[in-house]
Amino acid sequence: MFRIGLMGLGAIGEQVAAAIASGVLPDVKIVSALVRKPRSEKHDFLVTNDPDAYFKVEVDAYVEGAGHSAVQAHAERALTKADMMVTSVGALTDDALRERLIATAKANGHRLILPSAGIGALDILSGAAIGGLDEVVMTVRKQPEAWLGTEAEGMVDLMALKEPFVAYEGPAREGARRYPRNVNISAAVSLAGAGLDKTHLIIVADPTITTHVIEVRAKGAFGSFTFVEDILPTASNPKTGMIVGMAVVKAVRQLSSPLVIGL
Repeated sequence: MFRIGLMGLGAIGEQVAAAIASGVLPDVKIVSALVRKPRSEKHDFLVTNDPDAYFKVEVDAYVEGAGHSAVQAHAERALTKADMMVTSVGALTDDALRERLIATAKANGHRLILPSAGIGALDILSGAAIGGLDEVVMTVRKQPEAWLGTEAEGMVDLMALKEPFVAYEGPAREGARRYPRNVNISAAVSLAGAGLDKTHLIIVADPTITTHVIEVRAKGAFGSFTFVEDILPTASNPKTGMIVGMAVVKAVRQLSSPLVIGL
């Protein structure tokens, strides 16, 4: 069995656990989960808020779904022990942290894995980057309630919007930093393609939609492409699209499978 340690037991962690329970991941076993606060519900794996207890359990890979602070606090230690999958890619807009994690992974023979999660087309974009990219523009358009609790709430009455409102336009590095729970996908697109400072990001609160409409446009030596996805938000968290948990389950399956598709 391929043993994973979950970092966070929210929407992503619970979906991975459900996939294992239903047989979608027959060769994967959760052996531990690190959470912020003690949990009362029962699981057949260790659930703890004590990092020392968590890291004593041997795993084949860690799967993070707990936010930027978890990456900042625990990723370096995790990479001394095993591969680590990071879904909160926006944390890696911190160049010093990213380079430190890469160096730790290399020194210990492990990998820092950034799954596609909520965004597609990273395969074609990273391939196109080999030949050189002239332009990458990403637009993240979500329903107004998805931006509650962000700095956009201080700019405009989100729930009174009648037309789309541009909450941010500029380099992806700054946008991902300012909207850490909403646009981790922009960091993934940037790191796959033109980089954090050359990827142009547009963030829109749009009262005319009830989904997450995300577009990536790229031009370069390869030609050009446009990728668009229209994703339903999760019921429990309007900031996160339903595809995220599904895609993380797929990525976990890739870790343990003899057949890897889309590398």
